[in-house]
Amino acid sequence: MLSDSQTLQKPQWLKYKLSINNDYSKIENALRKRGLVTVCEEARCPNISQCWDKEGTATFMLLGDTCTRGCKFCSIKTAMSGNPVDVQEPQKLADAIKEIELDYAVLTVVDRDDLEDGGANHIAKSISKIKENSKTRVEILSGDFQGNFEQLKIVIDSNPDVFAHNVETVERLQKKVRDLRANYKQSLKVLENAKKINPQIITKSSLMLGLGETNIEVFQTMVDMRKAGVDILTLGQYLQPRNKVLPIEKYVSPNEFEEYKRMGERLGFKFVASGPFVRSSYKAGELFIQNILDSKI
Repeated sequence: MLSDSQTLQKPQWLKYKLSINNDYSKIENALRKRGLVTVCEEARCPNISQCWDKEGTATFMLLGDTCTRGCKFCSIKTAMSGNPVDVQEPQKLADAIKEIELDYAVLTVVDRDDLEDGGANHIAKSISKIKENSKTRVEILSGDFQGNFEQLKIVIDSNPDVFAHNVETVERLQKKVRDLRANYKQSLKVLENAKKINPQIITKSSLMLGLGETNIEVFQTMVDMRKAGVDILTLGQYLQPRNKVLPIEKYVSPNEFEEYKRMGERLGFKFVASGPFVRSSYKAGELFIQNILDSKI
């Protein structure tokens, strides 16, 4: 399989410059001394320099660095089973977030289909510890727990401020892009059930573009997300993280991203972040969510 650099020329708008300063080092040091993992590094996010340097935010990854799923777009390590769960991770995470002085923390997880509860209790303990330790708002970017309602409820009942679960791509491309244990209807049901468990919770989902989807398919996915009660939508360019994963089919232009943003706003999403470098954890979205939460106080 050819890499994206061999098949498509990267457009000017997708070129970015990395930089490192004291804020980056502060976050890195707080994580390293506790053995914590961020999806920023594991998934090779293009925004890591900006977020860690200027924004002072990071997306923490729970339950280890090995996923039991094998999605075709992802650079995170995969295996039939992950490493033993670090029972001290919730406290370590809470201590690191307090040290970094984050107002808003994003937690994501590797899928752990090898665990009896899918890791739900560990996630819930992590959220609870952070909230006990600080006033930090918490967003959880969750897996699907293979559609298990009770496991999802454990997470929602720990009172995250935002529940996110990514549909990732349009329905037609699900089998091509995601592990076969994940699917379109299951992901939509997870988002719908989160609202059933707690109607007040803010829900969020994300789409990668540039994998061969059509405009009509993207619009239909937005419609389906709204039917599932999704409040926040992010859309970003898929960037091939290494050669052995799916290649890029298309570089979506900034104008197209802007049109998708307008579509989403017309459909009634509370906030839409749409652009080449937008990812599930996106600072503009986090600031908007904080404003929503502040207005409820």
